Amino acid sequence: MADDTPAPFQVDPKLEEEFERAIAYRLTDEDIERARLLIGIDTASRHRELYSMATPDALRNWALGVGDDNPLYTEEDYGPATRWGSQIGHGTMVGHIKTPMLGDPMPEEIRKQTKSLFRGVHVFVSGGTWDWYRPLYPGDRIFSFSGEESLDVKPSEFAGRSVIQVRRDVAINQRGEVVGVYRILRVLTERKTARDRGKYAEIEAAHYTDADLAKIDAIYEREGPRGAKKRYWDDVEVGDALQPMVKGPLTVTEMIAFHAGGYGFVPYGLRSSRVGFKNRRRIAPFYIKNEQGIPDVAQRLHWDSSWAKAIGNPMAYDYGVLRQSWFYHQVSDWAGDDAFIERLEDSIRKFNYMGDTQFLTGEVVGKREDAGRHLVDLKLRMVNQRDTETAFADATVALPSRTNGLPTLPIAPWIFSVRRRRCGPATTNCQCSDAGSRTAKNVTGVRQVPREAVRLKATSSPASKACP
Repeated sequence: MADDTPAPFQVDPKLEEEFERAIAYRLTDEDIERARLLIGIDTASRHRELYSMATPDALRNWALGVGDDNPLYTEEDYGPATRWGSQIGHGTMVGHIKTPMLGDPMPEEIRKQTKSLFRGVHVFVSGGTWDWYRPLYPGDRIFSFSGEESLDVKPSEFAGRSVIQVRRDVAINQRGEVVGVYRILRVLTERKTARDRGKYAEIEAAHYTDADLAKIDAIYEREGPRGAKKRYWDDVEVGDALQPMVKGPLTVTEMIAFHAGGYGFVPYGLRSSRVGFKNRRRIAPFYIKNEQGIPDVAQRLHWDSSWAKAIGNPMAYDYGVLRQSWFYHQVSDWAGDDAFIERLEDSIRKFNYMGDTQFLTGEVVGKREDAGRHLVDLKLRMVNQRDTETAFADATVALPSRTNGLPTLPIAPWIFSVRRRRCGPATTNCQCSDAGSRTAKNVTGVRQVPREAVRLKATSSPASKACP
């Protein structure tokens, strides 16, 4: 065991040698420059998530996995009586339900130059921005294309220096309609440097008395979705407070529930038995031996405190996307069935460790009209049991008004539209139609693709997506 390793991060000696190899990788200037080659290049996602279609069960499981029991998301029989005419999905699920999208591969020269980027370097989600344009309905298939938007190198108290990348994912349904655009802020750090610096070495595991748990339970007792009771824009005032919410204490059980809801299965993969063996063959560096000498996924730092210590954290911690989903839950409970959450921008500032509890608060900071839509702006906070702010967010919600009635849906920027094509089972005559205009023209001589497939011309800018 390294003598200079802070005491809270020391592990069983039989793990030390394995962990030392796993955390030896560095953020190199060469990798940073190679990563810049990816900025502005869009490619179609070939991933298939745990759920490739938004079935009623999938919609329910995601919501329950983040602790949201709103019947709008969990019950098939509730939705038909709402303005949506159906059960709909929790907004954050849009980024984590996926069918492979047709599209040209990345240019070969770029693919070769960016192979094995940032190998062995730790990556975590530190925030993101969602813009939603329509609900996720049962039966929807989500296709997506994505590209890197920016890369910055910054000093880091946690790990010396860090790379900040923002990737933009555009989620499209089987009708070619843009459902949402998700910008993900990722932080890349050196595992060994973070461990050696020991920024979080003084943090101790949470412990609770019965009185502490009673206070948490009292908040849970008061929570609940607003449901069918309309929250009119006219009645909302700047300074209004949202109903307090609580999440946790965080346990491994909660992480299992989140995964069962559909999160975390791509791009690396949580696999078992023979399928796990094949995955280990595919990406061997992703597997690090545990205290029993068994190779297991590096992703387990979200439930395995021994491995979390190896990258500079005193214990296992949650996913940033989980807290993003908690903010969405908070806003959805407050807004009611008839509202539409248009935007959520969150920043994850501190880790949420096993045993931690997050207390959510929020307030109205603005109200405005925009093109006939009645919008409210919210500021949201999460504070843990140590009274440390761990995350904050801004949200924009369209509410019903007494003058205009139900809010209309926002229009997606045309730059994100793609064209779709339909081919009959025995013809090479395809129909190209723009998702925005619904006009169509016949195109001949194109190869067959599956019915309702959505295709992306990978090397083009978003403004020039077209049916090939």
